[in-house]
Amino acid sequence: MKPPRLLPLLLALLLAPMFPGLAGCALSPAPAPRAAAAEPPNLYLLKQELIAYAESGAYARSLAAVAAEAKAWVERRAAPPQPGGRLAIVFDLDETLLSNLAHMREMDFGYLPELWDQWVAEGTAPAIQPVKEVYLAARARGVAVFYLTGRREKDRPGTEANLRAAGLDDHVALHLKPDADRGPTQAFKTATRKKITEDGYTIIANLGDQHSDLAGGFAERTFKLPNPFYLTK
Repeated sequence: MKPPRLLPLLLALLLAPMFPGLAGCALSPAPAPRAAAAEPPNLYLLKQELIAYAESGAYARSLAAVAAEAKAWVERRAAPPQPGGRLAIVFDLDETLLSNLAHMREMDFGYLPELWDQWVAEGTAPAIQPVKEVYLAARARGVAVFYLTGRREKDRPGTEANLRAAGLDDHVALHLKPDADRGPTQAFKTATRKKITEDGYTIIANLGDQHSDLAGGFAERTFKLPNPFYLTK
């Protein structure tokens, strides 16, 4: 026989003056059991998938497809007549115009700040050729180039040397995140694009490998390049 359902309530009311915390406990529903988390994919196997994606040519083809779409848009948008005054294009750098894949593989897709800083200072990251073609098409049509990166101001010397070595140094400005800025990269990039437009430019295209590179507006078109290697906010 089941006990009367009112019994727990009556006991709680009778004992409440003696034990003030008891009433709340007696009347609170029992917490629902937590579902067991499924085992995530094996890290080693995921790394092997990344390597296969890069070595098979699939990554290069994905980059080329997005770059071709961006290049076609720039050529069409910058053809005379050019409404919108001074036209501009914004590029992110890492995994957009410059490839750090060699460094990532050397680190087994890990991240060590000291070794990353050393890599940046060396300035040897190669250009991602299909995206460089977008850059060249923009410059050939008089479109101003702005670089907008989450790299820090302390990285300026190595970054500028890298851009020169890669043949990417014909630009109006290189915007790096202030060393002391601990806010989200998306906010920094949105504010910088806003400032570019306030300076009289119309940003016809914004290219990046992270959604945080592209969110926030101040560009006619955005182009998201593939990056399965890491996320930034």
